[in-house]
Amino acid sequence: MTKRQITDDLEALLAVLPEDLAKVITEMNHNDELLEVILDLGRVPTVRLTTGEVVLAEREVTHEDISHVVEHLGEFDADNRAGLERTLHRISAIRNRRAHIVGLTCRVGRAVYGTIDVIQDLIATGKSLLLLGRPGVGKTTMLREAARILAETKRVVVVDTSNEIGGDGDVPHPAVGRARRMQVAAPSLQHEVMIEAVENHSPEVIVIDEIGRELEAAAARTIAERGVQLIGTAHGNTLENLLLNPTLSDLVGGIESVTLSDEEARRRRTQKTVLERRAPPTFDVLIEMQTRDRVAVLPDVAEAVDALLRGAPLQPEIRTRDEEGEVHIEKGSGARARVRSSHGTQGPRRQQINGEVPAPQAVEQPTQSFVTASGDAERGALKPVHIYPYGVARNRLENASKRLGVPIVIERDVGKAEVLVTLRSYYRKRQRTIVDAEQRGMPVYVLRANTVNQMERFLTNLFDLPLASVDDSDVAGVLDDTQSAIDAVLNGERWVEMRPANSYVRRLQHQLARQANLISHSYGKEPNRRVRIYRE
Repeated sequence: MTKRQITDDLEALLAVLPEDLAKVITEMNHNDELLEVILDLGRVPTVRLTTGEVVLAEREVTHEDISHVVEHLGEFDADNRAGLERTLHRISAIRNRRAHIVGLTCRVGRAVYGTIDVIQDLIATGKSLLLLGRPGVGKTTMLREAARILAETKRVVVVDTSNEIGGDGDVPHPAVGRARRMQVAAPSLQHEVMIEAVENHSPEVIVIDEIGRELEAAAARTIAERGVQLIGTAHGNTLENLLLNPTLSDLVGGIESVTLSDEEARRRRTQKTVLERRAPPTFDVLIEMQTRDRVAVLPDVAEAVDALLRGAPLQPEIRTRDEEGEVHIEKGSGARARVRSSHGTQGPRRQQINGEVPAPQAVEQPTQSFVTASGDAERGALKPVHIYPYGVARNRLENASKRLGVPIVIERDVGKAEVLVTLRSYYRKRQRTIVDAEQRGMPVYVLRANTVNQMERFLTNLFDLPLASVDDSDVAGVLDDTQSAIDAVLNGERWVEMRPANSYVRRLQHQLARQANLISHSYGKEPNRRVRIYRE
């Protein structure tokens, strides 16, 4: 346990503010809670605290106030950000159509020592970590602390696009320790500096803040493939946000539409077109920062993405830090809950318990099929669920419930329903009935098509029906053959092609190849799809 220490250089920020406003902030004596000072032309000046927003003075901000602050700053960069030399404060500008500054957001930058305790064991493993969270939750603070800790034993380079990690000026802030800092001339050049850092300075770890463009995501993958540990942040609050972002989804492997054979689709009890992960993730571990002292950890991003795409709930490992600085780790529970998924019942799905997002429980076998009604003796004990189908064929929904043996009541009044189910075409148009249901907190399920197969999938998720594993008695033998193939490639073979296998076995083969630092791809069509392992 490390005692938390805070360094904020608040006097330097107060020195550039108008004197009357700086005096009010000092007299408030809420320095530890201060987040931002807001100066917008023609409006009252305010400060944002952790507890809310407070008006500083009952007068409007003038051009003179804004000019007073700007004159004490360095130049604003292409991203309209400036800083104070040797501090971590950041001042962001709002400009009018003639490029004149009409608003300022003065964010207080703090070096908080001891915040990394909650994930320090993960950083020490050498795996690449991606931090997600809303603005102001402390991602950059934790990133800065990670750079300082790792720089004690490794070669660390910080790619500092907006000078938020190492502070403004040519000399980095002491909060980054021995880590080296590379500044970026313009935000659009961030990806080039990332590659330059690897090629020119031989780092063991690269720390990067705000990966937000496709070129930066591609650069991150290139760096990870060269064996360099990456620690970065990205735009988004959760793994689902990242998967639904086409620009950044490659950071967690990306998703693609795959067409299954008729036999495979029947076995999975899905439609023929499903979503699957496209490639190995760039980052091994994903950390969702819910508050400054509470994080949700997905220790295996690949398994978490696969589970989401199969419709399984995520159960992250919850880590919290109490007032004494002790870290408590809570493993994900087995409970499940219904939530809305805008990708249909086969898309990303996450459980929520008491409003908090928990954590990943790996689904051991992706080749699973749902138990039919005749195979479940306890099905009759299920409580009936009142469903309002919006644009969904009621007779097909009834047939799907009968085939699964689950009790449902189809309501004609949405006010009496517990769940609303609709089609993707209706959901995208944001029909009034759907919007009203969401605002009332009613779970909304979205189907891709008006088919019985989709409805059975929906009902299976709704009632949390158990799964039955397929026969995998031959898996051990196939994996022995895979290990032999890996040994052959490591001993000089250019590539080795495995015999055809199902998707579960192929996934295990890919994992073995990845652990051996080899490349593998699947070729062919079901049922003859097979894995080929090679060096490059």
